[in-house]
Amino acid sequence: MLLAPRQRLLIRLTSTKKPRSSRNSVGLDAEKDTLESHNVFNMVVEIPRWTNAKMEIATKDPLNPIKQDVKKGKLRYVANVFPHKGYIWNYGALPQTWEDPGHKDEGTGCCGDNDPIDVCEIGSKVCSRGEVIKVKVLGTLALIDEGETDWKIIAINVEDPEAGNYNDIHDVRRMKPGYLEATVDWFRRYKVPDGKPENQFAFNGEFKDKDFAVNVIKSTHEHWKALIAKKTDGGEINCTNLTVSDSPFCCSQECAKATVDAAPPCTAANPIPPEVDKWFYYPKN
Repeated sequence: MLLAPRQRLLIRLTSTKKPRSSRNSVGLDAEKDTLESHNVFNMVVEIPRWTNAKMEIATKDPLNPIKQDVKKGKLRYVANVFPHKGYIWNYGALPQTWEDPGHKDEGTGCCGDNDPIDVCEIGSKVCSRGEVIKVKVLGTLALIDEGETDWKIIAINVEDPEAGNYNDIHDVRRMKPGYLEATVDWFRRYKVPDGKPENQFAFNGEFKDKDFAVNVIKSTHEHWKALIAKKTDGGEINCTNLTVSDSPFCCSQECAKATVDAAPPCTAANPIPPEVDKWFYYPKN
């Protein structure tokens, strides 16, 4: 599915088709239990594996739909840096998390990037954009993107046939040799075709384990709770939601429907430019 520049993809409940905020109304905890007890969370899929369109949760829009990023007036596509084609995982975010730009992480020495925490889902299924799946967290990588902390959670769909074989980051290295190294290479070089320098990493590009990753998730969830309760200033972030009843940003289903009804009508999607399939070749430093 491709979108026209002004189009948005909303998350809806399967049973009632009622809209939900992909960032604030989809719960983080997939097991309806405490965050202390497990490492299974909900993930909102923004970008299916092998695709190039740079889709993201629109944090400044009401109900936080998924939209395609626009740069210099053009829809944005990630470049293919050989040997990679598009995104090499199902890529998305954990709802109800926030990498607070006012909080300096002790481990990375940098503040957050003002977005929900990102997830690289490594299962065999190519997911659909807007799909909400349960994922088992395995570890994390600390990308430093233009001076900001940008955590990348490594996880696997709990419904993947091999999910039972994955319990921590070392299982990824054992079961999928080369995948973690490819992940570092992808994040290091994906902006080079745009004329930007290679990205850097905290911890010398070392992947941290499941327990470390879960602690990062819990921390970003606490930052989100402060944001949704208006205890911290989120700037232009839209915190409208339908499920956090004690939030000053909680709205009615009627209000949410009015937001959807006011959206521009769907139009034909723009064709994918042929240059999106181009491969870029660079030496590895």
